[in-house]
Amino acid sequence: MSLNQSILPAISSHQALKKFVTLNYEYGILMNFQLAQLPELIQIMKDNHKKVLIHSELIKGLSSDEYGAIYLIQNLKVDGIISSKPKVIDVCKKRKVLGIFRFFIKDSTALAQSISLARKVNPEYIEILPSSCVNIIDYVKKETEAQVLMGGLISSNQEIRHCIKSGAISVTTSNSELWG
Repeated sequence: MSLNQSILPAISSHQALKKFVTLNYEYGILMNFQLAQLPELIQIMKDNHKKVLIHSELIKGLSSDEYGAIYLIQNLKVDGIISSKPKVIDVCKKRKVLGIFRFFIKDSTALAQSISLARKVNPEYIEILPSSCVNIIDYVKKETEAQVLMGGLISSNQEIRHCIKSGAISVTTSNSELWG
């Protein structure tokens, strides 16, 4: 699977979903919804020929472990999951759906721990937060051989361009004004 879009919209409201389905993006991320809402939201996205990624740790009522991932993949037929949990990424790999391993970089210790986990999990994609950490993209790519996405605290198109120019393949943002 390949992410071929420089912006990866993170959808957290019905209004944002309505906008997303009108845009020319293949993938979108659902987050901050209740588990009970997902079947309808996923169906709306699928009906509009969109691929669905779920941020498993930001769905109310969903266990963000490997069992929650199995439910999302088997029952809701999602196209991928974003998670900071290695076991969730393992499930995605085994079930042949997109798994994006999320890093929160608050200091050099967090970076070292995240790199160590990523080497064990060997994800195809890593999302790094916050986006102000663009200076570590090349290092993360070299150490993990994963493609890098950036996210968190994105407030302008200039920041998106800076992340892409610095080596990110895509930028996740919930700011629908930046979706195009």
